[in-house]
Amino acid sequence: MMKKITTCTLENSKIAVDGNVVFESETHSFPEFAKEAYKSLELNYPKFHKMDSLSKLAFLAAEMILQNGDHSRTALVLANTSSSLDTDFKYQESINSQENYFPSPAVFVYTLPNICVGEISIKHKMQTENAFFVLDEFDENFLNNYSEQILRSGKADKVLCGWVELFQENYKAFVYLLTL
Repeated sequence: MMKKITTCTLENSKIAVDGNVVFESETHSFPEFAKEAYKSLELNYPKFHKMDSLSKLAFLAAEMILQNGDHSRTALVLANTSSSLDTDFKYQESINSQENYFPSPAVFVYTLPNICVGEISIKHKMQTENAFFVLDEFDENFLNNYSEQILRSGKADKVLCGWVELFQENYKAFVYLLTL
């Protein structure tokens, strides 16, 4: 039987860990909210400022759970419904601009949703399984079953899994840490 160790929810300009609000902002813009949260929570990871919004969302939620300890044997299983569409649109705009045609390699890097998993893995030196699924809606049973397979295989001791959805100004993250 799997156990949920801790949870983090990030939506409506709030970050809550196990139901307790740890950061709240008056701003409704996700980029501004992410910047304020990063500063207020005193996160020290300079690469954060180069990430796209989806990666920032996943990173902030994951950081609330993973900030302490060795996570080299923690797997990641995330999902959303919009994939990297928010960043894809920004990249397409840089291609479409006839005046400022300059497709940005820095934006192109983030045109896959699994990049956010990579950012978290690098920060925490994770050396195990990871997956990013694009689903119609949050499916906790699917994520839990997939995570349980990873745990039972012995490839990981814990799994950080959940939902990280961001498109334009609509965003929500719900992540949780599982163990056997």
